[in-house]
Amino acid sequence: MSDTLLVQLKDISISFGGIKAVDHVSLDLHAGEVVGLLGHNGAGKSTLIKILAGAYKKDSGEIWIEGKRAEINSPRDARDHNIETIYQTLALADNLDAASNLFLGRELTSPMGFVDDAKMAAETAKIMARLNPNFKKLKEPVSALSGGQRQSVAIARAVYFNAKILIMDEPTAALGVHETEMVADLIKELKDQGLGIFLISHDTREMMDLCDRVSVMKNGHMVGTERVEDVTEDDILSMIIMGKNPKAAA
Repeated sequence: MSDTLLVQLKDISISFGGIKAVDHVSLDLHAGEVVGLLGHNGAGKSTLIKILAGAYKKDSGEIWIEGKRAEINSPRDARDHNIETIYQTLALADNLDAASNLFLGRELTSPMGFVDDAKMAAETAKIMARLNPNFKKLKEPVSALSGGQRQSVAIARAVYFNAKILIMDEPTAALGVHETEMVADLIKELKDQGLGIFLISHDTREMMDLCDRVSVMKNGHMVGTERVEDVTEDDILSMIIMGKNPKAAA
């Protein structure tokens, strides 16, 4: 983890139908850091992160990106700030191969203005070799890929287009052991390359293995944020269930 502060969410609130889904929550993220977000369904963690992704508009609070206040009101705004989101349900075109998915909507063209399939294939091979050297199915439709390989394509698309901040929402929820290990290796590689990652999961063990810090939310409130070496799984479970931070009381 570097000293570079990528994200500061300051005093963020949002309500739906008069109910506070996120209530004055603050959170930050550094380059080369993985911050995990935990909590029961309805805790507010996905809502908070969708505000950063531009899927929801906050009611109040501030978002700061690399030391500058940012207005994020749409996914396009988020991408303009080098924020990319990888959802559990991947936005991939199943009938297209990895290269076509990576450049979907942002195709590379030749000097004559034609789509340059060869260049896109070469760029895809290059980025996949950097992220997942075992990925060989470059020309197969993504419908034929495993869950971990599909995650590789989605992550490669984000990284190729200069993401500095990556939001990963339950990336291993539907994967088996081998595929989960593949995605874990990808997360470690992205961290080593200096990206900042917000990781949403219900798996406390996965969080302890992959994250530098974990943040627990309950009923729209931030229970606490702790470095993983300073807490146990039992501490985290206590925060999730009881809504209290045992470290803060110590």
